[in-house]
Amino acid sequence: MRVHGSVDMPDVRIGFNATDRQRHWWRNGMGMSALVGVVAAMISTTHEPGTWWGVGGCGVVAVVVFLGYVDVIYGGVLLTATGLEFRTFVSRRVVPWNEVAGMERRQRVTRSGVWSDLRVVRVRGRSLGIPGAVTHRMMDAELERKQVAIQECWSRAVGG
Repeated sequence: MRVHGSVDMPDVRIGFNATDRQRHWWRNGMGMSALVGVVAAMISTTHEPGTWWGVGGCGVVAVVVFLGYVDVIYGGVLLTATGLEFRTFVSRRVVPWNEVAGMERRQRVTRSGVWSDLRVVRVRGRSLGIPGAVTHRMMDAELERKQVAIQECWSRAVGG
């Protein structure tokens, strides 16, 4: 498929590689273990009939957090000649290249350190985080590679 007279562009997948996926499973597994421990402690100490809603609420939160982890770990973006195809565990979305205004690399400081992620800035609407483009490492060559790949595909697609 040709876009604005550009040469054929192969599809590029952006997501976590096997090593990063395993690293995230270990990190998130520890967090989930702590959450399950809290729910187990609540179950063992809650004997009054009116307080079970808190235990159930924590159980629901644990399930939502787990599904969020799976979504982040296995989600990705397919860069095609027509746009970005976001593919996650729970959703699919296509953002055409003509709706992309730019790319940004964002850093967030948390108690565990500095996290960097890549976001697509849209012409209208809010920016979208790119699944599989998150890191905790300061100098991450893999994140740099992903950013360059997205910018190159975007530039080729819009003819710039």
